Amino acid sequence: MAMMSSQAEAPLAPSQLPSPLHPIHHPLLDAHGVKLWCKRDDLIHPTISGNKWRKLKYHLQQAQALGKTHLLSFGGAYSNHIHALAAAAGLRSGLRTTGIIRGEAGIVSNSTLSAAKGWGMELIFVDRQSYRRRQDPDWLAQFAAPDTLIVPEGGSSPLAIPGVAELVAEVPFSPDLWVLPCASGGTLAGLIAGKREQEQILAVAVLKGGAFIQDEVCRLHPAAATTPGWRIALDHHDGGYAKFSQAMWQWVQAFSTETGLPLEPIYSGKAMWGLFRELAAGRIPRGSEIVFIHTGGLQGLAGLREQGRL
Repeated sequence: MAMMSSQAEAPLAPSQLPSPLHPIHHPLLDAHGVKLWCKRDDLIHPTISGNKWRKLKYHLQQAQALGKTHLLSFGGAYSNHIHALAAAAGLRSGLRTTGIIRGEAGIVSNSTLSAAKGWGMELIFVDRQSYRRRQDPDWLAQFAAPDTLIVPEGGSSPLAIPGVAELVAEVPFSPDLWVLPCASGGTLAGLIAGKREQEQILAVAVLKGGAFIQDEVCRLHPAAATTPGWRIALDHHDGGYAKFSQAMWQWVQAFSTETGLPLEPIYSGKAMWGLFRELAAGRIPRGSEIVFIHTGGLQGLAGLREQGRL
């Protein structure tokens, strides 16, 4: 894979890397003899945080190596990926960006898309039927151009794998278990590629019907099909993607108050809730040492407030 020079990498220089590793204390952890740390990838950068920084890193390097000056990608009206791509490519790296957005143009007033537009991203709104074709080569052909690199939704492509895999070496010990939220599969695929042989991974699916994620992970990282030690928990989605009950959100808020760890209810909060449900159900071995990956997404709280959901 072609690499950028150190001078070219400067525009994406993180504000905090390696990201901090914070111990988490909670009575249920003590009751099970479990030690938990949170890998605070949400603190990597104020606007390009969490798994988005890691998944976009090599896409930006690939764009420069191929002489591409335009990045085009896909997302919903409150997409963390669209927000991060606009900041990383447009604001910090001087690349032109386009976001293909699922929904009507009237939603441009929300905080996520307003920020992306402010960073120079062109927004093209498509209906849901068209958006479902975002992986269809015939449909994508209309966006192809010599200067354009098309980045899949969520940044989940094989280029995301090495950026996420680098996370493992930042932790100065080998945990028994890694835990992370999972939607498009790119972060999980990268963690599988980077983990040590004896380490286990629990990925908490944040969407309903997440059985497809396993196939997507193996498509992105074919070696995952023969790599032992990882599983996807499918029963903690709490209603589906971007859905959550008041009971779950109240749990997340109480957990954040008690531990000082900021969470949101779509990704990291739902995954932490899932981890504690797994622990209470006895599916986590006693005495385990666990590293939870905070994948960012806190910018999405503003959008949830705008919708009156918090």
